[in-house]
This record gives sequence, structure tokens and C-alpha cells, in this order.
Amino acid sequence: MCSGNFLTAMTPDGKRGIEISVPEPTRCCAVAKDGTIYLGLRDRIEVFDAKAQPKATWPSPAKKSWFTGIAATENAVLVADAANRVICRFDKTGKLVRRIGIKDEDRNVPGFIVPSPFFDVEIARDGLLRVNNPGRHRMELYTLDGDFEGSWGTPSMGITGFCGCCNPINFALLPDGRFVTCEKGLPRVKIYSATGEFESVVAGVETFSENARACGPADCTAGGLDAAVDSEGRIYILDLVTGDVRVMKAKA
Repeated sequence: MCSGNFLTAMTPDGKRGIEISVPEPTRCCAVAKDGTIYLGLRDRIEVFDAKAQPKATWPSPAKKSWFTGIAATENAVLVADAANRVICRFDKTGKLVRRIGIKDEDRNVPGFIVPSPFFDVEIARDGLLRVNNPGRHRMELYTLDGDFEGSWGTPSMGITGFCGCCNPINFALLPDGRFVTCEKGLPRVKIYSATGEFESVVAGVETFSENARACGPADCTAGGLDAAVDSEGRIYILDLVTGDVRVMKAKA
């Protein structure tokens, strides 16, 4: 969990494990299968081994980067840069291989619209990237080579869609490929099928009353939620306002 200037590993019952302290706020993180930890600060990536010992620092490949999401495969690290509105693909040495998502009509790439620093990326079991495009109120699919493969999602005040200036802001993938989406403004967490059909609400606005008050017209960067899942399908929701983590489990 990224919170303040720390990355903290926690068990499902709340016990603390490894903790990493850095000199500025943490923004995002990912752990590779070999245990390597990739920790995103605003404009660089700090790399640690499985025992939380520093290994490397990857500087930003562009000006004024704002890193907000990371995913790692065996041979690649994908980083969401909200400021430059791209997904940066690095190799395991930190070399920039490709920028994914730059608007390109010839390749049918629509381009990301990211009004606030909420931009996320995950890698599904099918090998395709899942990326939220918050300004377009939808989720999008890309190959590692940057080919646009499709999208789903609609702007709507209704529970089945995404409302406000820019939602969903974060998401996670359940083991079976379904999406867990997070929204701000009207803070809520929902589940969609692997192909984007609305299934259920995990937690609604009433669960995040302080969060709802934090995000307003004057500052759409305030508030927000983030989510992670485990192999048993439990959902961990981080309230970015209160600092609480809620553990949710599907009802029988």
C-alpha cells in the first residue's frame, strides 16, 4: 500500500510486513513474480529487491511526469504517466522501449484524456493491457506494442456508467478477469464483467462520506479511491482521504 512517504506490505488481517520509506510521497507500486518491487514517485521509479533493499533509480523519460500506476511482467514494466497522458513501457533495466496511447488516427489510437492525476494500468492474463481513459469515461485495451484493441464504458449519472469530469480513476482485475473500478466525486467501487457489463456495487457513496466532501469543483485532484485484489477475490479499498483500508468479500 502506498501512503504518504511509505510503501507498506500488509497481511489480510492488517499486520504490517516490509515497509519502505522514501523522501517524498509514493504514488504507485507493483511487485514482479521474482519479488522485485517497483515504486513510483512523482517523476521517477525506485527499484527494490524482494527484501526491500535499493537496486536502482529510473529517472523520468519526459518533462513534468506524474507517475500514477505501474504493472510488471516478466520482461516489461508499464508505467502510467498522467501528466504526459501515455503509458511508458520500460524493459527490466529501465530503458524506455515505447510510449503507448499517443493519439494516432492512422492506427486508430484515440488518445488518453487525463484531466487529473488519476491514471492506471494493469496487465491481464491474456497479455493485453487494461488502461482507464478517465476523460472518456471508459476502459481501454492495448497490446504491449501499443495497438488499440477495444474499449467499454459510458458517461452516465446512472450506476452502470461513469460520471463527473474523469472516471473511473483507478481499477483492479479480479482473478477471473472482471474489473473492480473506483470513482471520485461520487466515490464508489463497482464490479464489471471481463467484457464490461455492470454486475454490482462493492461500496457506495455512503461508505466514503469524508471522501465525497473532499472532491469538489474547485479541486478535482482531491479525494479518490484505489483498489487491489488478492487470489481469493477479496477487494482492498484504500480511501485516499481518511487513509483507511477496507477489506471487502463477496457475499455467499
